Amino acid sequence: MSTQVTEPAPPGPRSKRRSRTGRVLTALGLVLVLVGVGMLGYVGWQYFGTNIISKQHQAELRQDLVREWDAPVRATEPVEIGDAMALLRVPRFGDDYVMPVVRGVDDASLASGVGWFPDTARPGRVGNFAIAGHRVTHGEPFRHFLELRAGDEVVVETRTHVYTYVLRDDGTDRELDFSEGWVLDPVPGAPDAEPTEKLITMVTCSELFHTDKRSIVFGELESAVKK
Repeated sequence: MSTQVTEPAPPGPRSKRRSRTGRVLTALGLVLVLVGVGMLGYVGWQYFGTNIISKQHQAELRQDLVREWDAPVRATEPVEIGDAMALLRVPRFGDDYVMPVVRGVDDASLASGVGWFPDTARPGRVGNFAIAGHRVTHGEPFRHFLELRAGDEVVVETRTHVYTYVLRDDGTDRELDFSEGWVLDPVPGAPDAEPTEKLITMVTCSELFHTDKRSIVFGELESAVKK
């Protein structure tokens, strides 16, 4: 008796389509996994990695600035964008809080410390000394900004003086759109007025994540002590 072997039928068009669809779905799933991992890595870098790098850089800037102050004064000492110009102490933020104040509010400057708006007054001068800092990422210099209270002291040290400002309001009192530039005026809210007071304005993001809102506090100079 003979045995007849039947060969399997070749896959039909429907089977081929299912196979092709499976490969596409597998590839798409792999791409989505890689994108998810990449996004997690980016977020992790922004909220953790930048803090490590910035805090190290800020500590170096503080040390370099103190050494510079101890050196003889040069005839001219231009301050370029990104250069440290003062030290900021805010007792509300802790006894060990000392942050370099750098010229400029571009991304690189704000990653180096608290940024000073160059078109505003210098520390201790008549007008409005305006500074800004991150609440999250890049060292988080203003992380506890919303905890500020009216009457808090803000101390700014330069090569020659220690200036103590007193805040007029709480960190939660004023939330404005980032486009509200009047807060940087020599007399905030009165662009044509002649300044007579020595003010400070502090600016930060209103929320921990990306936002167009800014929290603002104002203060006035209480004392200036020559070093």
